[in-house]
Amino acid sequence: MSIRPIRVLLAPSGFKESLGVSDVIDEMAKGVAAAAPDAEILRAPMVDGGEGFTETLVELTGGSMRPVTVTGPVGAPVEAFVGFLGGLDRRTAVIEMAAAAGLRLVPRDLRDPGATTSFGVGELIRAALDLGAERILIGCGDSGINDAGAGMAQALGVRLLDAEGRQIGRGGAELARLARVDLSGRDPRLDGVTIDVAVNWHNVLLGERGVARVFGPQKGATPAQVEELAAALETFASVVRRDLGVEFDGMPGAGASGGLGAGLHALIGATLRPRWDVVMAYIDLDQSLAMADLVITAEGSLDGQTPFGKAPAEIARRAKRWNLPVIALAGTVGQGAASTLSVGVDAYFSILTRPCSMDEAVADARRLVREATEQAVRLFALGRRLDARGRVAA
Repeated sequence: MSIRPIRVLLAPSGFKESLGVSDVIDEMAKGVAAAAPDAEILRAPMVDGGEGFTETLVELTGGSMRPVTVTGPVGAPVEAFVGFLGGLDRRTAVIEMAAAAGLRLVPRDLRDPGATTSFGVGELIRAALDLGAERILIGCGDSGINDAGAGMAQALGVRLLDAEGRQIGRGGAELARLARVDLSGRDPRLDGVTIDVAVNWHNVLLGERGVARVFGPQKGATPAQVEELAAALETFASVVRRDLGVEFDGMPGAGASGGLGAGLHALIGATLRPRWDVVMAYIDLDQSLAMADLVITAEGSLDGQTPFGKAPAEIARRAKRWNLPVIALAGTVGQGAASTLSVGVDAYFSILTRPCSMDEAVADARRLVREATEQAVRLFALGRRLDARGRVAA
């Protein structure tokens, strides 16, 4: 009995500090081809607002990229970029905050979220305005900061003052000194543009699930620093509430990218949007799901945080509307990964085949992704053949 070639939908996100989403898809496609040469491969790059967000949306719309030099998260200049969408949206600029303040740009021996700054993000916004943008779309993800967008706002003319009326310095720790917000010097061009921000809707600014406590340690904060940063964000929220009338308590997305979501909303008037709603406006995922037999997603880490807005969980939820099997691949499988089974992932695997260091895994990531995908497809194809022979119940 002949079986038609399988259709495999590849819907990964990037692997932080390793492979971009386009690289992951390319290697996964090679793995599919090795296991099933006649398979039809469908592609859905799941850019979550972090690295690859700008390039992917520009490619999908036939737009263009513009190089920009900005201040990096530790104060040194970095080469970044602003994208412009193509077609009817050609006056829409696309920015990914990771290009100016991503964790990748923070050397491991300088990872201190009390000191890193989002100043370069403000410079990217200013560059977009200089280039004539009428709408700015900002992706939040993969950040190396915890300053609530203070640096971003300062780059755009917002004055953040201490009790003596002096500008506070850069970095999340400086928010503890904040006493007043002055918007009088803010770039007036901001009033004439629409700014939409793609954020993880589950990330909040304050409290036990606030950004400092959940993500601070990943950015290098010690336990003591975590509490200091959380208190500094409380100070920021209190001053903004009093001076601008904006309440962050429980606001969805306010904690995105070290609180950048909060600063973009309160200090420059941006609108926060669930990131997958933004991305799906440019990717026809339902059409691909309607055609697929198998969905394979991937991310650098699969753990208890994955169900809260991460790509594998989002893909799995949507795939289950079509009753499709979903396999998730990950660089590391951490504590709580089994929670992904409750949101639609059917099986998950680490791409690692032996104990190794992080540096070794990053250096060999292409092969690891490729070979893990091949084995996942071989396993699926085996089950399909057994089913066709009547040896597995339908």
